[in-house]
Amino acid sequence: MTESMGPKRQVLFVDDEPNVLSGLRRMLRCQRNVWDMHFAGGGEAALDVMRQMPIDVIVSDMRMPGMDGAELLTHVADQYPNTIRLVLSGQSEQEKIFRVIGPAHQFLSKPCDADRLIHTIERAVNLRAQLQDTALQEIISKITALPSLPEIYRDLVNELESDHASIDRVAEMIESDLAMSAKVLQLVNSSFFGLPSRVTAPKHAASLLGLNIMRPLALSASVFLQYESLDVDGFCLDHEIQHGLAVGVAARRVAECETDDPGVIDDTFVAGMLHDIGKLILAVHHTEAFADAIRLADARQQPLWQAELEIFQTTHAAIGGHLLGLWGLPNPVVEAVAFHHQPGAAPGGRFCPLTAVHVANNLIGLDVSCCETLGKCPESSPPQNNDMDFEYLESLQLKLRAEHWCNQMLAEAMP
Repeated sequence: MTESMGPKRQVLFVDDEPNVLSGLRRMLRCQRNVWDMHFAGGGEAALDVMRQMPIDVIVSDMRMPGMDGAELLTHVADQYPNTIRLVLSGQSEQEKIFRVIGPAHQFLSKPCDADRLIHTIERAVNLRAQLQDTALQEIISKITALPSLPEIYRDLVNELESDHASIDRVAEMIESDLAMSAKVLQLVNSSFFGLPSRVTAPKHAASLLGLNIMRPLALSASVFLQYESLDVDGFCLDHEIQHGLAVGVAARRVAECETDDPGVIDDTFVAGMLHDIGKLILAVHHTEAFADAIRLADARQQPLWQAELEIFQTTHAAIGGHLLGLWGLPNPVVEAVAFHHQPGAAPGGRFCPLTAVHVANNLIGLDVSCCETLGKCPESSPPQNNDMDFEYLESLQLKLRAEHWCNQMLAEAMP
Protein backbone atom coordinates (compact mmCIF):
# COMPACT_ATOMS: atom_id res chain seq x y z
CA MET A 1 0.00 0.00 0.00
CA THR A 2 1.41 3.39 -0.96
CA GLU A 3 1.61 6.32 1.38
CA SER A 4 -1.46 8.51 1.65
CA MET A 5 -1.31 11.74 -0.38
CA GLY A 6 -3.77 13.47 1.98
CA PRO A 7 -4.80 13.34 5.63
CA LYS A 8 -4.70 9.87 7.14
CA ARG A 9 -7.95 7.93 7.47
CA GLN A 10 -9.12 7.64 11.06
CA VAL A 11 -10.20 4.01 11.55
CA LEU A 12 -11.61 2.65 14.80
CA PHE A 13 -11.74 -1.09 15.57
CA VAL A 14 -14.00 -2.31 18.37
CA ASP A 15 -13.91 -5.76 19.98
CA ASP A 16 -14.08 -6.97 23.58
CA GLU A 17 -11.45 -9.65 22.89
CA PRO A 18 -7.93 -8.22 23.41
CA ASN A 19 -6.37 -10.95 21.25
CA VAL A 20 -8.65 -9.96 18.33
CA LEU A 21 -7.54 -6.33 18.57
CA SER A 22 -3.90 -7.43 18.81
CA GLY A 23 -4.36 -9.57 15.71
CA LEU A 24 -5.83 -6.63 13.81
CA ARG A 25 -2.88 -4.45 14.84
CA ARG A 26 -0.42 -6.99 13.48
CA MET A 27 -2.41 -7.76 10.33
CA LEU A 28 -2.85 -4.10 9.39
CA ARG A 29 0.64 -2.85 10.25
CA CYS A 30 1.17 -2.19 6.54
CA GLN A 31 -1.50 0.56 6.72
CA ARG A 32 0.28 2.71 9.29
CA ASN A 33 1.26 5.29 6.67
CA VAL A 34 -2.32 5.50 5.38
CA TRP A 35 -4.50 5.09 8.49
CA ASP A 36 -4.41 6.27 12.06
CA MET A 37 -5.79 3.19 13.76
CA HIS A 38 -7.58 3.27 17.11
CA PHE A 39 -8.67 0.27 19.16
CA ALA A 40 -11.47 0.10 21.70
CA GLY A 41 -12.42 -2.81 23.96
CA GLY A 42 -16.16 -2.15 23.92
CA GLY A 43 -19.01 0.14 22.91
CA GLU A 44 -18.58 2.77 25.63
CA ALA A 45 -14.84 2.95 25.00
CA ALA A 46 -15.52 3.40 21.28
CA LEU A 47 -17.90 6.30 21.88
CA ASP A 48 -15.29 7.90 24.15
CA VAL A 49 -12.81 7.80 21.24
CA MET A 50 -15.38 9.31 18.87
CA ARG A 51 -16.09 12.18 21.27
CA GLN A 52 -12.41 13.11 21.10
CA MET A 53 -11.85 13.00 17.32
CA PRO A 54 -13.69 12.53 14.01
CA ILE A 55 -13.63 8.90 12.88
CA ASP A 56 -13.91 8.02 9.19
CA VAL A 57 -14.65 4.31 9.62
CA ILE A 58 -15.73 2.18 12.57
CA VAL A 59 -15.36 -1.61 12.40
CA SER A 60 -17.23 -3.33 15.22
CA ASP A 61 -17.79 -6.82 16.55
CA MET A 62 -21.41 -7.76 17.25
CA ARG A 63 -21.35 -9.76 20.49
CA MET A 64 -19.89 -7.66 23.30
CA PRO A 65 -20.89 -7.33 26.96
CA GLY A 66 -22.77 -4.22 27.97
CA MET A 67 -23.27 -2.27 24.74
CA ASP A 68 -23.20 -4.72 21.84
CA GLY A 69 -22.33 -3.93 18.22
CA ALA A 70 -25.91 -3.26 17.14
CA GLU A 71 -26.49 -0.72 19.91
CA LEU A 72 -23.10 0.88 19.29
CA LEU A 73 -23.63 1.33 15.55
CA THR A 74 -27.14 2.66 16.15
CA HIS A 75 -25.63 5.36 18.39
CA VAL A 76 -22.94 6.09 15.81
CA ALA A 77 -25.50 6.36 12.99
CA ASP A 78 -27.47 8.87 15.05
CA GLN A 79 -24.61 10.93 16.52
CA TYR A 80 -21.91 10.60 13.82
CA PRO A 81 -23.78 9.88 10.58
CA ASN A 82 -20.78 10.60 8.33
CA THR A 83 -18.82 7.73 9.86
CA ILE A 84 -18.79 4.59 7.69
CA ARG A 85 -20.08 1.67 9.75
CA LEU A 86 -18.84 -1.89 9.22
CA VAL A 87 -19.62 -5.10 11.12
CA LEU A 88 -16.88 -7.70 11.57
CA SER A 89 -18.43 -10.65 13.31
CA GLY A 90 -18.64 -14.42 13.52
CA GLN A 91 -20.87 -16.74 11.51
CA SER A 92 -22.47 -18.00 14.73
CA GLU A 93 -24.12 -14.59 15.19
CA GLN A 94 -26.47 -14.70 12.20
CA GLU A 95 -29.47 -14.36 14.47
CA LYS A 96 -28.11 -10.99 15.70
CA ILE A 97 -27.37 -9.53 12.29
CA PHE A 98 -30.92 -8.28 11.77
CA ARG A 99 -30.57 -5.81 14.62
CA VAL A 100 -27.76 -4.10 12.74
CA ILE A 101 -28.93 -4.46 9.10
CA GLY A 102 -30.15 -0.86 9.28
CA PRO A 103 -27.28 1.11 10.84
CA ALA A 104 -24.45 -0.95 9.30
CA HIS A 105 -23.24 -0.23 5.78
CA GLN A 106 -21.47 -3.55 5.21
CA PHE A 107 -20.92 -6.89 6.92
CA LEU A 108 -17.68 -8.87 7.08
CA SER A 109 -17.22 -12.30 8.64
CA LYS A 110 -14.44 -13.46 10.93
CA PRO A 111 -11.79 -14.42 10.06
CA CYS A 112 -11.32 -11.66 7.47
CA ASP A 113 -8.05 -11.45 5.55
CA ALA A 114 -6.15 -8.17 5.43
CA ASP A 115 -6.65 -7.54 1.71
CA ARG A 116 -10.43 -7.83 1.93
CA LEU A 117 -10.66 -5.61 5.00
CA ILE A 118 -8.36 -2.95 3.52
CA HIS A 119 -10.20 -3.00 0.18
CA THR A 120 -13.61 -2.65 1.88
CA ILE A 121 -12.51 0.30 4.02
CA GLU A 122 -10.67 2.13 1.22
CA ARG A 123 -13.49 1.66 -1.29
CA ALA A 124 -16.10 3.02 1.12
CA VAL A 125 -13.99 6.04 2.09
CA ASN A 126 -13.14 6.86 -1.52
CA LEU A 127 -16.81 6.69 -2.51
CA ARG A 128 -17.69 9.13 0.23
CA ALA A 129 -14.96 11.52 -0.89
CA GLN A 130 -16.42 11.61 -4.39
CA LEU A 131 -19.63 13.20 -3.10
CA GLN A 132 -18.44 16.66 -2.08
CA ASP A 133 -21.65 18.05 -0.58
CA THR A 134 -21.44 17.34 3.16
CA ALA A 135 -25.20 17.68 3.67
CA LEU A 136 -25.88 14.98 1.09
CA GLN A 137 -23.09 12.84 2.56
CA GLU A 138 -24.91 13.00 5.86
CA ILE A 139 -28.27 12.14 4.30
CA ILE A 140 -26.87 9.09 2.52
CA SER A 141 -24.92 7.92 5.55
CA LYS A 142 -28.10 8.03 7.65
CA ILE A 143 -30.14 5.90 5.27
CA THR A 144 -31.12 2.57 6.79
CA ALA A 145 -34.09 1.80 4.56
CA LEU A 146 -35.67 2.86 1.29
CA PRO A 147 -39.35 3.27 0.42
CA SER A 148 -41.18 0.14 -0.67
CA LEU A 149 -44.64 0.05 -2.22
CA PRO A 150 -47.05 -0.64 0.66
CA GLU A 151 -49.05 -3.26 -1.24
CA ILE A 152 -45.94 -5.23 -2.19
CA TYR A 153 -44.66 -5.08 1.37
CA ARG A 154 -48.01 -6.24 2.76
CA ASP A 155 -48.11 -9.13 0.29
CA LEU A 156 -44.57 -10.08 1.28
CA VAL A 157 -45.40 -10.04 5.01
CA ASN A 158 -48.53 -12.12 4.42
CA GLU A 159 -46.56 -14.67 2.42
CA LEU A 160 -43.78 -14.92 5.01
CA GLU A 161 -46.28 -15.35 7.85
CA SER A 162 -48.17 -18.07 5.98
CA ASP A 163 -47.79 -21.71 7.02
CA HIS A 164 -47.22 -22.49 3.33
CA ALA A 165 -44.74 -19.72 2.51
CA SER A 166 -42.88 -20.22 -0.76
CA ILE A 167 -39.38 -18.83 -1.30
CA ASP A 168 -40.13 -18.64 -5.03
CA ARG A 169 -43.10 -16.33 -4.41
CA VAL A 170 -41.05 -14.31 -1.90
CA ALA A 171 -38.24 -13.96 -4.45
CA GLU A 172 -40.66 -12.69 -7.11
CA MET A 173 -42.00 -10.06 -4.71
CA ILE A 174 -38.48 -8.95 -3.78
CA GLU A 175 -37.56 -8.51 -7.44
CA SER A 176 -40.66 -6.41 -8.07
CA ASP A 177 -39.59 -3.71 -5.60
CA LEU A 178 -36.48 -1.50 -5.85
CA ALA A 179 -35.97 -0.96 -2.13
CA MET A 180 -36.33 -4.63 -1.25
CA SER A 181 -33.99 -5.67 -4.06
CA ALA A 182 -31.29 -3.23 -3.00
CA LYS A 183 -31.43 -4.25 0.65
CA VAL A 184 -31.38 -7.99 -0.06
CA LEU A 185 -28.43 -7.54 -2.42
CA GLN A 186 -26.60 -5.52 0.25
CA LEU A 187 -26.98 -8.42 2.66
CA VAL A 188 -26.36 -11.37 0.36
CA ASN A 189 -23.15 -9.91 -1.09
CA SER A 190 -21.55 -9.39 2.30
CA SER A 191 -18.94 -11.94 3.34
CA PHE A 192 -21.01 -12.57 6.46
CA PHE A 193 -23.04 -15.29 4.77
CA GLY A 194 -20.02 -16.88 3.16
CA LEU A 195 -21.49 -17.38 -0.30
CA PRO A 196 -18.94 -18.58 -2.85
CA SER A 197 -19.57 -15.83 -5.41
CA ARG A 198 -21.26 -12.45 -5.74
CA VAL A 199 -24.97 -12.33 -6.50
CA THR A 200 -26.61 -9.60 -8.60
CA ALA A 201 -30.03 -11.12 -9.34
CA PRO A 202 -32.52 -10.19 -6.57
CA LYS A 203 -34.55 -13.39 -7.03
CA HIS A 204 -31.39 -15.48 -6.79
CA ALA A 205 -30.34 -13.55 -3.69
CA ALA A 206 -33.65 -14.20 -1.93
CA SER A 207 -33.50 -17.89 -2.86
CA LEU A 208 -29.96 -18.22 -1.49
CA LEU A 209 -30.86 -16.51 1.78
CA GLY A 210 -33.93 -18.73 2.23
CA LEU A 211 -37.05 -18.25 4.32
CA ASN A 212 -35.25 -18.48 7.67
CA ILE A 213 -33.26 -15.37 6.76
CA MET A 214 -35.87 -13.56 4.67
CA ARG A 215 -38.57 -13.82 7.33
CA PRO A 216 -36.83 -11.84 10.12
CA LEU A 217 -35.26 -9.52 7.54
CA ALA A 218 -38.54 -8.52 5.92
CA LEU A 219 -40.49 -8.39 9.18
CA SER A 220 -38.03 -5.94 10.68
CA ALA A 221 -39.74 -2.56 10.45
CA SER A 222 -36.41 -0.78 10.06
CA VAL A 223 -35.43 -2.53 6.83
CA PHE A 224 -38.18 -1.71 4.32
CA LEU A 225 -39.99 1.59 4.89
CA GLN A 226 -43.58 1.83 3.69
CA TYR A 227 -44.87 5.07 2.20
CA GLU A 228 -48.61 5.21 1.92
CA SER A 229 -48.41 8.68 0.42
CA LEU A 230 -45.10 10.02 -0.80
CA ASP A 231 -46.28 13.50 -1.73
CA VAL A 232 -43.90 14.96 -4.30
CA ASP A 233 -45.40 16.71 -7.31
CA GLY A 234 -44.20 14.99 -10.46
CA PHE A 235 -42.90 11.89 -8.64
CA CYS A 236 -44.74 8.57 -8.31
CA LEU A 237 -43.13 5.67 -6.47
CA ASP A 238 -45.13 3.07 -8.40
CA HIS A 239 -44.09 4.62 -11.71
CA GLU A 240 -40.43 4.68 -10.65
CA ILE A 241 -40.54 1.01 -9.68
CA GLN A 242 -42.17 0.04 -12.97
CA HIS A 243 -39.70 2.18 -14.92
CA GLY A 244 -36.78 0.56 -13.09
CA LEU A 245 -38.03 -2.91 -13.91
CA ALA A 246 -38.57 -1.96 -17.55
CA VAL A 247 -35.07 -0.52 -17.86
CA GLY A 248 -33.60 -3.56 -16.12
CA VAL A 249 -35.26 -5.95 -18.56
CA ALA A 250 -34.37 -3.81 -21.58
CA ALA A 251 -30.76 -3.37 -20.45
CA ARG A 252 -30.42 -7.12 -19.95
CA ARG A 253 -31.65 -7.63 -23.52
CA VAL A 254 -29.02 -5.19 -24.79
CA ALA A 255 -26.32 -7.03 -22.82
CA GLU A 256 -27.47 -10.37 -24.23
CA CYS A 257 -26.99 -8.95 -27.73
CA GLU A 258 -23.37 -8.08 -26.97
CA THR A 259 -22.05 -10.75 -24.60
CA ASP A 260 -22.67 -14.24 -23.30
CA ASP A 261 -20.96 -13.49 -19.97
CA PRO A 262 -23.62 -14.25 -17.31
CA GLY A 263 -21.90 -11.97 -14.79
CA VAL A 264 -22.15 -8.97 -17.10
CA ILE A 265 -25.77 -9.80 -17.93
CA ASP A 266 -26.76 -10.14 -14.26
CA ASP A 267 -24.94 -6.92 -13.30
CA THR A 268 -26.70 -5.15 -16.14
CA PHE A 269 -30.15 -6.23 -15.03
CA VAL A 270 -29.76 -5.15 -11.42
CA ALA A 271 -28.07 -1.87 -12.43
CA GLY A 272 -30.95 -1.11 -14.78
CA MET A 273 -33.46 -1.96 -12.10
CA LEU A 274 -31.77 0.28 -9.52
CA HIS A 275 -30.54 3.06 -11.81
CA ASP A 276 -32.92 5.71 -10.43
CA ILE A 277 -32.77 4.68 -6.78
CA GLY A 278 -31.24 8.09 -6.02
CA LYS A 279 -34.62 9.63 -6.83
CA LEU A 280 -36.15 7.66 -3.95
CA ILE A 281 -33.52 9.09 -1.61
CA LEU A 282 -34.19 12.66 -2.71
CA ALA A 283 -37.97 12.20 -2.66
CA VAL A 284 -37.92 10.97 0.94
CA HIS A 285 -35.08 13.00 2.47
CA HIS A 286 -35.08 16.21 0.38
CA THR A 287 -38.76 16.37 -0.56
CA GLU A 288 -39.22 20.10 -1.19
CA ALA A 289 -35.92 20.65 -2.99
CA PHE A 290 -36.53 17.57 -5.15
CA ALA A 291 -39.97 18.91 -6.10
CA ASP A 292 -38.27 22.20 -7.03
CA ALA A 293 -35.87 20.28 -9.29
CA ILE A 294 -38.76 18.52 -11.01
CA ARG A 295 -40.55 21.83 -11.60
CA LEU A 296 -37.37 23.44 -12.90
CA ALA A 297 -36.72 20.58 -15.33
CA ASP A 298 -40.31 20.77 -16.60
CA ALA A 299 -40.18 24.55 -17.02
CA ARG A 300 -36.92 24.40 -18.97
CA GLN A 301 -37.73 21.18 -20.84
CA GLN A 302 -34.42 19.72 -19.72
CA PRO A 303 -33.44 16.37 -18.20
CA LEU A 304 -34.09 16.16 -14.46
CA TRP A 305 -30.45 15.43 -13.65
CA GLN A 306 -29.42 18.81 -15.08
CA ALA A 307 -31.88 20.61 -12.81
CA GLU A 308 -30.62 18.54 -9.87
CA LEU A 309 -27.08 19.70 -10.56
CA GLU A 310 -28.24 23.30 -10.18
CA ILE A 311 -30.12 22.67 -6.94
CA PHE A 312 -28.08 19.93 -5.23
CA GLN A 313 -24.69 20.27 -6.99
CA THR A 314 -25.05 16.55 -7.68
CA THR A 315 -27.55 14.19 -9.33
CA HIS A 316 -29.81 11.32 -8.34
CA ALA A 317 -27.46 9.09 -10.37
CA ALA A 318 -24.40 10.01 -8.29
CA ILE A 319 -26.39 9.72 -5.05
CA GLY A 320 -27.74 6.28 -5.96
CA GLY A 321 -24.33 5.02 -7.01
CA HIS A 322 -22.83 6.35 -3.78
CA LEU A 323 -25.35 4.51 -1.60
CA LEU A 324 -25.01 1.21 -3.47
CA GLY A 325 -21.24 1.52 -3.25
CA LEU A 326 -21.42 2.08 0.50
CA TRP A 327 -23.61 -1.02 0.70
CA GLY A 328 -20.94 -3.04 -1.09
CA LEU A 329 -22.64 -3.79 -4.40
CA PRO A 330 -20.28 -4.71 -7.26
CA ASN A 331 -18.34 -1.96 -9.03
CA PRO A 332 -19.99 -2.48 -12.46
CA VAL A 333 -23.41 -1.95 -10.85
CA VAL A 334 -22.26 1.12 -8.93
CA GLU A 335 -20.65 2.62 -12.05
CA ALA A 336 -23.72 1.99 -14.20
CA VAL A 337 -26.02 3.66 -11.67
CA ALA A 338 -23.68 6.60 -11.00
CA PHE A 339 -23.00 7.45 -14.66
CA HIS A 340 -26.15 6.34 -16.49
CA HIS A 341 -26.86 9.91 -17.67
CA GLN A 342 -23.22 10.79 -18.39
CA PRO A 343 -21.53 7.56 -19.52
CA GLY A 344 -18.68 9.41 -21.19
CA ALA A 345 -17.50 10.61 -17.76
CA ALA A 346 -16.87 7.04 -16.59
CA PRO A 347 -13.49 5.32 -17.01
CA GLY A 348 -13.10 2.49 -19.51
CA GLY A 349 -13.61 2.19 -23.23
CA ARG A 350 -15.62 -0.93 -23.90
CA PHE A 351 -19.14 -2.29 -23.66
CA CYS A 352 -20.19 -2.79 -20.03
CA PRO A 353 -23.38 -2.68 -17.91
CA LEU A 354 -23.21 1.13 -17.99
CA THR A 355 -23.53 1.08 -21.78
CA ALA A 356 -26.61 -1.12 -21.70
CA VAL A 357 -28.31 0.83 -18.88
CA HIS A 358 -27.67 4.20 -20.56
CA VAL A 359 -29.11 2.95 -23.85
CA ALA A 360 -32.07 1.14 -22.29
CA ASN A 361 -33.02 4.13 -20.14
CA ASN A 362 -33.20 6.26 -23.28
CA LEU A 363 -34.93 3.70 -25.49
CA ILE A 364 -37.72 2.93 -23.04
CA GLY A 365 -40.74 4.90 -24.20
CA LEU A 366 -39.45 5.75 -27.67
CA ASP A 367 -41.80 4.92 -30.52
CA VAL A 368 -41.04 2.76 -33.55
CA SER A 369 -40.18 5.71 -35.80
CA CYS A 370 -37.38 6.69 -33.44
CA CYS A 371 -35.96 3.19 -33.58
CA GLU A 372 -35.88 3.22 -37.37
CA THR A 373 -33.46 6.14 -37.44
CA LEU A 374 -31.74 5.80 -34.07
CA GLY A 375 -28.48 4.34 -35.33
CA LYS A 376 -28.13 7.07 -37.94
CA CYS A 377 -29.16 9.94 -35.69
CA PRO A 378 -26.48 12.68 -35.49
CA GLU A 379 -25.54 14.12 -32.13
CA SER A 380 -27.09 17.46 -33.07
CA SER A 381 -30.59 16.04 -33.58
CA PRO A 382 -31.37 13.15 -31.25
CA PRO A 383 -34.95 11.84 -30.96
CA GLN A 384 -37.26 14.11 -29.00
CA ASN A 385 -36.96 13.82 -25.20
CA ASN A 386 -33.92 11.58 -25.67
CA ASP A 387 -30.74 12.00 -23.64
CA MET A 388 -28.66 9.47 -25.55
CA ASP A 389 -24.92 10.16 -25.60
CA PHE A 390 -24.11 9.33 -29.22
CA GLU A 391 -20.54 10.54 -28.84
CA TYR A 392 -20.04 7.93 -26.13
CA LEU A 393 -21.54 5.18 -28.33
CA GLU A 394 -19.38 6.33 -31.23
CA SER A 395 -16.27 6.10 -29.05
CA LEU A 396 -17.13 2.45 -28.40
CA GLN A 397 -17.94 1.91 -32.10
CA LEU A 398 -21.45 0.91 -31.07
CA LYS A 399 -23.57 3.75 -32.43
CA LEU A 400 -25.00 1.69 -35.28
CA ARG A 401 -25.90 -1.12 -32.87
CA ALA A 402 -28.54 1.06 -31.17
CA GLU A 403 -31.13 0.40 -33.89
CA HIS A 404 -30.63 -3.36 -33.52
CA TRP A 405 -30.99 -3.14 -29.74
CA CYS A 406 -34.21 -1.16 -30.05
CA ASN A 407 -35.65 -3.67 -32.52
CA GLN A 408 -34.81 -6.50 -30.12
CA MET A 409 -36.70 -4.75 -27.35
CA LEU A 410 -39.69 -4.12 -29.60
CA ALA A 411 -39.75 -7.77 -30.63
CA GLU A 412 -39.65 -8.88 -27.00
CA ALA A 413 -42.49 -6.51 -26.09
CA MET A 414 -44.74 -7.90 -28.85
CA PRO A 415 -47.41 -10.37 -27.63
